[in-house]
Amino acid sequence: MEIGEFQQLIKRLYYEKDLKRGKEKTLLWLVEEVGELAEAVRKNDLNSIKEEIADVFAWLVSLANLYGIDLEEAVKDKYPNVCIKCGKVPCECDER
Repeated sequence: MEIGEFQQLIKRLYYEKDLKRGKEKTLLWLVEEVGELAEAVRKNDLNSIKEEIADVFAWLVSLANLYGIDLEEAVKDKYPNVCIKCGKVPCECDER
């Protein structure tokens, strides 16, 4: 499944609920899921990590839908197949 296909699926499934909830509360759900992902990473629980990554992605997609952002296009625009700082593949930037 492509990112755009997933985004459309999430829109069909949840857009009306997301719209009623609003952008700020949807963001709070996303942040909560990131917290759950952090806990799963701390515990090194691979099954939970997998589930929480999926949840984080789904809530991110819901937020993008509320703002009318095509997530696939936004990612392509921001990350054009090379490192956005050094322009190389693989990245040769100094570690952060």
